[in-house]
Amino acid sequence: MKKIVCLILFTFTLTGSAQFTKNMFSKDPIINLENFQNKRLYFGYFLGFNSYDFKIDYKTVGPDIQVKKSTGFNVGIVGDLKLHEYINLRFEPGLYYTTRELMYPNFTTEYDALRQVNSTYIHLPLLLKFSSLRTANIRPYIVGGLSTTLNLSSNSKSVDDNSGQRFRVKPWTTNYELGFGIDLFSPYFIFSPSIRGVFGLRDELIRDNDPNSPWTSNIESIKSRAVFINFTFH
Repeated sequence: MKKIVCLILFTFTLTGSAQFTKNMFSKDPIINLENFQNKRLYFGYFLGFNSYDFKIDYKTVGPDIQVKKSTGFNVGIVGDLKLHEYINLRFEPGLYYTTRELMYPNFTTEYDALRQVNSTYIHLPLLLKFSSLRTANIRPYIVGGLSTTLNLSSNSKSVDDNSGQRFRVKPWTTNYELGFGIDLFSPYFIFSPSIRGVFGLRDELIRDNDPNSPWTSNIESIKSRAVFINFTFH
């Protein structure tokens, strides 16, 4: 799936680059979709990639748990409400897939040391978008706000814990988000690549049943953090 998305985006870039160059960087560019963003409400969709990590705080100093990240996939829709000429309120519900591996120190076997955390998130951000003055067919912006996330793979209802190779986290988390992007106006749609950082606000870990568990007893908190790269089409 990732390869297919990359191929689509690459093809779009090749076929549209000449038109974008002509319309955006020529001396007298053609102004595309001049009144589109004057609408009170408009919609779109996005495809993209993510890289999730864990921020781990400990009760006592010792060897850290190593977190191995991977590249995940995002898909979702966008609703954009105009509040002001330069300010928009955006709701971007999406489905996010990711995998992380936790490597615990002080274990002699991989069975005990390795925990693979597969996550499927329903991500619900409410963001404010602050746009600059449009120049020809280019309009940069910054974005920030709060979000809540439902982890469909949290294992929160499982009675097993790490002693049975079951890593458990809370199903709901809250985050704050900051990022930037650019609106590129083509003759038929707006293409908006963006990058955004997501930072968890609350501890997500569900402790093991044993209060002296070697996997969770020394952990003060675990919070998700992530980088999103999204390609939005309006």
